[in-house]
Amino acid sequence: MPSNRTRLMLKTAAATLFVAGTLAAVGGFIVLKAGWYNIAATALHMQPVHDVLEQGMRESVAYRSRDIQVPPQLVAPQRIAAGAHVYHAKCAQCHGAPGFAQADHGQAMQPVPGPLVNAARRWKPAELYWITRHGIKMSGMPAWEFHLTDHEIWDAVAFIQHLPTLTPAAYRAITAGAAARAEPAPEAPTQQPDVGRGRIALAQYACQSCHIIPGVTGPRVYVGRSLDSLADQKYIAGTLPNTQDNLVRWIRNPQGIDPQTPMPALGVTERDARDMAAYLLTR
Repeated sequence: MPSNRTRLMLKTAAATLFVAGTLAAVGGFIVLKAGWYNIAATALHMQPVHDVLEQGMRESVAYRSRDIQVPPQLVAPQRIAAGAHVYHAKCAQCHGAPGFAQADHGQAMQPVPGPLVNAARRWKPAELYWITRHGIKMSGMPAWEFHLTDHEIWDAVAFIQHLPTLTPAAYRAITAGAAARAEPAPEAPTQQPDVGRGRIALAQYACQSCHIIPGVTGPRVYVGRSLDSLADQKYIAGTLPNTQDNLVRWIRNPQGIDPQTPMPALGVTERDARDMAAYLLTR
């Protein structure tokens, strides 16, 4: 049994930690409410803060990608050529390429998107796949799971492995050739709607930027109507009977139903729209 002195020391340590945690929380709340923390992208992270966040990201990616199986013959020439088009269309604007500068938004982001010319030395293929598919929260790195096929993501990873070998002229040649050969990927056959996937799809198509959606984190905006209790509504867009098939039609092609609607066509695939509709009709 611990002695009275040991128990007293443990109680004192616990009380000290509780008080310190409370003071830190109160201090953080004061800084938040006072607006003292500068969120401007022109205010750089302090280097120790940047280093801690970078290390946390690396550990998180390594942990979550540990069971991903890399496809055989990842760096096959055909896969590299296909990945060149994906990279040039989706990645180069923020990460640059040999002889190809980042776009203005890529240069001005904080934290700045790192160059991928040497990414194969710093990241394993499975880690690059995980990052490309899922993105990095609070960094500007988007998740491509709902905008690229799984095969296209691996194509991009294959091209990143090849990227350090390219001169500027070789990069221009391979991306031009890949763009000329590229064809739209066929949609996967329709599957049973996946409610959980639909919630993520709504976020990945940025639906919460205009609508309040239960269970989808976003700003409290009122550009479009709240989608809470959508299943209780009799009509969609004031004209369509509220069925899952009609909601899918509306999500995929709103102007085809109401030419005056400000809701944009987002290029939502059939599968994604069915998952999104399934989620919305359960709220």
